[in-house]
Amino acid sequence: MSTASAASGVGPLLRDWRVRRRRSQQDLALDAGVSARHLSFVETGRSRPSADMVLHLAEQLEVPLRDRNALLLAAGHAPAYAEHDLDAPELAGVRDTMERLLRAHEPAPALVVDRHWELVAGNRTVGLLIEGVDPDLLAPPLNVLRITLHPDGLASRIENLAELRPHLLDRLRAQAVFTGDPALAALHDELEGYPGPDRAHEPPAGPEIAVSLTLRDPDGARLRFISTLATSGIAAEVTASELAIETFFPADAETAARLTAYAASLPPG
Repeated sequence: MSTASAASGVGPLLRDWRVRRRRSQQDLALDAGVSARHLSFVETGRSRPSADMVLHLAEQLEVPLRDRNALLLAAGHAPAYAEHDLDAPELAGVRDTMERLLRAHEPAPALVVDRHWELVAGNRTVGLLIEGVDPDLLAPPLNVLRITLHPDGLASRIENLAELRPHLLDRLRAQAVFTGDPALAALHDELEGYPGPDRAHEPPAGPEIAVSLTLRDPDGARLRFISTLATSGIAAEVTASELAIETFFPADAETAARLTAYAASLPPG
């Protein structure tokens, strides 16, 4: 959510998103193809934008779909994007696609999280990653980042925690700033307060396409993974647009063999 209040109208909300994106009125006006004067009038409430103009400005500012609906409501217009519970009939296709992706990735682990990093679904071999985690941390809603960095979660078994911890915190901080979601900011503050090693190295100069994870399973075997996180860039429904799938790939032959053996030990499903 934006730091501005919807009760104050759409203008302050749009200004808040513009400032969050570090855009000047002139820059946004040029990219949106409107005059800086008109944009100023919209932000100060002297001009009420049409629904098309709200969506056009929101597109330029990369506002999440949930917050685009909030902008429209603040401007006196109906929401443009539907929102359903994930178990609703309208999202049956999303659930089916999600399940197919998760099962196709076996025997390697894969999971789906929502906008707050709470577990939505996982394939069967995710169980290998969370063996030995404190049962309290596994109670719904199960938060993937909390499990990873909590001292009673995976943190004590992650060998490259000094590298992974700052990466996850940096990513979460950036997500909180980008979305303006106070729940993400609170989660970041919570996780940052957990005990952990100092930063192992400076952040990479450019974007990373994969993250390394090395951990010991409860039997002491070393598991090495690389993981990637993907979101849908085409979803036009709020809930679907906020889902992300994290996939883990074995980084060595020993880990691949361990995953195959673990999957073979599971009951058919």
